[in-house]
Order: sequence, then C-alpha cells, then structure tokens
Amino acid sequence: MAQRVRMPSAAAQAVMFTAAAVLMLGNYYVYDSIGPVADLLSRQLGYTQTQIGALNAIYSLPNIFLVLVGGILTDRLGVRRVVYWTTFICLVGAVLTALGSHFPVMLLGRFLFGVGAETMIVGLLVALVQWFDGRHLALFMALNISLARLGSYLADRSPSFADALYARGWQPPLLLAAGFAALSMAAAAAYYLVDRREAARGTLAIAPPGERVDWQSLRRFRAGYWYIVGICVTFYAVILPFRSTFAIEYFQHAHGMSLLAAGKLNSYVFAAAVIATPLFGLLVDRIGRHAQLLVAGSLLLPLSFVCLASPGVSLWVSTVLLGVSFSLVPAVLWPAVPRVAAAALLGTAYGLMTMLQNAGLTFANLIAGYLNDRGGASAAHVQGYAAMLWFFGLLSLAGLLFALLLWRHERRQQA
Repeated sequence: MAQRVRMPSAAAQAVMFTAAAVLMLGNYYVYDSIGPVADLLSRQLGYTQTQIGALNAIYSLPNIFLVLVGGILTDRLGVRRVVYWTTFICLVGAVLTALGSHFPVMLLGRFLFGVGAETMIVGLLVALVQWFDGRHLALFMALNISLARLGSYLADRSPSFADALYARGWQPPLLLAAGFAALSMAAAAAYYLVDRREAARGTLAIAPPGERVDWQSLRRFRAGYWYIVGICVTFYAVILPFRSTFAIEYFQHAHGMSLLAAGKLNSYVFAAAVIATPLFGLLVDRIGRHAQLLVAGSLLLPLSFVCLASPGVSLWVSTVLLGVSFSLVPAVLWPAVPRVAAAALLGTAYGLMTMLQNAGLTFANLIAGYLNDRGGASAAHVQGYAAMLWFFGLLSLAGLLFALLLWRHERRQQA
C-alpha cells in the first residue's frame, strides 16, 4: 500500500494563504502609496520631481545588492523568521515615511521599507513552495500575484475611500499606508505561528535553495535568457515608475483631473491585473507560445504611450492597453525562465534577473524625475512632461525589441 503523504489541514492552508495574501497586499499598498500623494508633497512640502522619484527609487536601490543575500538569509535563519523580521523592518520604514516631514527622514523610511520588502517577498515565495509544492502551486502563486495587484489598486483608489484623510494633507494618507504595513505585520505573525506548528508536524514540503547569484555560472546562460532579462528590466522600468510614481500627478496636471479621478483611472491598470493575470497564466499553461505572447504584451506598452501623448485620444485607451500588458507580460515572463535556463541554474537565473530589474527601477525613477524637473513640468507647464513620456516610450520600444529577438531566437532553434 502506498504511503499517504502528510500535508497541512485545509484550515491551516487557508490561514497560511490568507496570511501570505495580506502580506503581499499590504506590501504593495505601501509601495504604491507615494503616487497619490505626489502632488501634495510638491505643493505642501516643496518636493521636486526628482525627490518624488527618489522615494520609489530608494526602495529598489538596496535590492540591487540584497537579492544576493536574501536567499542565503532564508536558508540560514529559516523562512518564517526571515518573513517575520523583514515585515517588521517594512513596518518601521512605513512609519518613518509617514512621520518624515523632512525629506531625508522620509527617504530613510522608504529605504528601510525596500530593505525589508524584497527579502520578505523572496522568503514568502519559498514559503509558498514549502506549503503548496505539488498541491496546486502555480494556481496559488498566480492568486498571490493578483492579490498583490489588489494592494496597488487600493492605494490608487485611496483618494476615494479615504478622501477625508487626503483633505487633511500629505501625512494622513501615509499614516494609512503605515496601517496597512501593521496589518501585514499581523499576517506575518499568523504565518509564523501556523508554520511553526506545521513544521513540527512534518507536513511541509522541502524548500528549494534561496535565490542567489553564482557568478561563475553566468557564462552558461545563452541568448534566450538574456533576451528575457532585457524584457524584464525594460518592462518593469517603464510600467512601475510611471504608474506607481508619476502617473497620478501627470493626470492631474496634464489633463486637469482631480486627485480622486486620477487615482481611480490609474487604479484600473492594477484592477485588470488582479483578474487577468491568473487567466493569462492558465493560457500559457495550455498553449505555450511564450515568445509570441511576450511580443504581444510588449507591443501594447509603447502603443499606450503613443495614445497617451496623442491629443484627442481618450485616456481610457492608454489605460486599457497598459492594463492588458501589465497582466500578460508578467504571467508569461517568469514561467519562461525555466525554458532558457538549466534547472540547476534557476536560482542564479531568477536572482540575477531580479537584481537587474531593481537596478532598472532605481534609475528609471530618478531619470524620469530629473526630466520632469529639467522640463519644468507642472500644471502651468504641461509640455514639461513630454521628455518623460518620450523616455518611457523609447524604453518600452527597447522591451519590444528584446521580445522580437527572443521570438526570432526560438524560431531559429526550432528550424
């Protein structure tokens, strides 16, 4: 008789997945909380566009390097300890950001939040593998990504459901974000307790090694992998800095929208991803065709900026294109890596890709802010935003080029 594999109870799995979902939701809410208050920071604290860009750039900066050690910490200290304490660091960072009426204090808060957040996400991915490997892992990971997008959606909609806080200035909305960080802290504590119990019972799967970079292995990666890295870096360097940092303020200044209307419009990109990302994931599982789907998703990104900069074209057109692209590309991109990297090198492959992604996010936020300052972008000088739109448009065209190169590479291999 085959031995029955022990696994956590349905109730324990429900607690764990709920905790993981709340952790991701709270993390992404805090990350995206800067965009809705960008105009308030400019008007009330006198922050420049470069400073506003730096508040999100500083999140990514430490993770250019910390992704190298995140997996090591997870291996040595244990997943639940890493998730718990990095979530605590995120909470400290969110509180400092909310209290930081002086720019260096707020910048330090965002830096600490970034230090904790990305390592927490690495640990949480390992935790999901421990709990659900061979137990609908792909589905649970897709749902976890969707709920992370829900956090971004709620941050953009916060001027609607928390309008009384925004009416009181820049600080109350950031205190609300700190409240979401506290909610994540409670979820981390719940995960810690249920994980400790189930580990003692021996019901968890064995976790893979944490993400780290083996520099000696880099020369073993072929062209297909580097094309995927190129898509990853350019895609995220466009869509996250624009939508999470500058879009709401741009809609207010360039299109005369209220904060409430601008946040609502921006939120639909993330709302689309909540629903569509798992559906595109199922499509990839069914038909494959990773390169073709990446070309399709990458093509929508530069088209969205063409529509955004074209007079007379509804902002809804750009929003729909961005929403579909933001749902399709991530659903295809991450599962495509095992197709171009050996199983023994997957940790290195994902670690390096994440490291370069964070480098792209750092520089894109800073460059976009600098271009807005140099152009004098404001409600009184809308033309000052043109350089930023050109920058994001050209960067998205580079992503499309990488996708086309990947498609050509795969066709040559199949010939």
